[in-house]
Amino acid sequence: MAARDDQLGDIESKEKKYDESEMEDIFTFIGGEDLTVCDILDAPGEVIGKSSYGTLYKALFQRSSSVRLLRFLRPVCALRAEEFFDVVRLLGCIRHPNMVPLLGFYAGPRGEKLLVHPFYWQGNLAQLIKDGNMESHRWSVIYKISIGMVRGLDHLHTGLQKPIIHGNLKSKNVLLDRNYQPYLSNFGIYLLLNPTSGQEVLEASAADGHKAPELIKMRGASPETDIYSLRVIFLEQLSGKELMNEKPTPDEDFYLPNFMQNAVLGHRISDLYHPDLLMSNNYDQGNQVTEESIFKFFQLAMACCSHSPCLRPNIRQVLAKLEEIG
Repeated sequence: MAARDDQLGDIESKEKKYDESEMEDIFTFIGGEDLTVCDILDAPGEVIGKSSYGTLYKALFQRSSSVRLLRFLRPVCALRAEEFFDVVRLLGCIRHPNMVPLLGFYAGPRGEKLLVHPFYWQGNLAQLIKDGNMESHRWSVIYKISIGMVRGLDHLHTGLQKPIIHGNLKSKNVLLDRNYQPYLSNFGIYLLLNPTSGQEVLEASAADGHKAPELIKMRGASPETDIYSLRVIFLEQLSGKELMNEKPTPDEDFYLPNFMQNAVLGHRISDLYHPDLLMSNNYDQGNQVTEESIFKFFQLAMACCSHSPCLRPNIRQVLAKLEEIG
């Protein structure tokens, strides 16, 4: 605890310096103690993602020969300095085996803001599902990703002194290592943004089908809205399909949850999951799955998307059900 207090004190002193002189500086957290300003400014970067509020870079830190993920936040989208630093301090102290840690933060002389994270070589869950990799159809992989993701969300909701809402939960924000261990990314990012930019995050979430129906303003995000977003990720994994089908057949719906709901109403249970899922039992030694377990997983997903927030299970209930199914 003393080490953390020293770290927070150091950040507070740097905040004052930044506010007063607008000099560039770097703030480091556990795992990023060796980061320097030169590491960040001299790192060759490759753009791997863009949003309305920033850009993601895969960057090579030459001094340590390590690859890092850099998240550039557009100054016009961010909170003013004092509020911004308060949130950075909060996010920088979060550590969990299934959360992407914040290693450092670079503040530039012209208001530039760069967050430094580890880089995960397996990409994200959305890419795994889209590529149709055989591993994405193995029950052991689906279960590992699902329960790891829920444990990370449980830490945000119940494991901190002050709960944090993820606010942007989707398969693109579930990063994977080479062993398919999941890490929740982008959590609490809306807390770093001004109200206008935060609302744009919500609108993007609504456009791709992840937004809970009751969520009108980003400040209204809650544990229940995070739970709603979980269901889409569960359904994507189970079916091996993307959330939005750009070329649906006459028998399909373009929106995955509707397609799967119609499959249940039509008693087409086999349409709920990818056909290779049961076949994976042939090489998933010790972690086999039955159609009954698959249906329970589907039922859990559908419970998460009840239109009434009070009827959705909380994260502890989701975790307990997953452990029972697994």
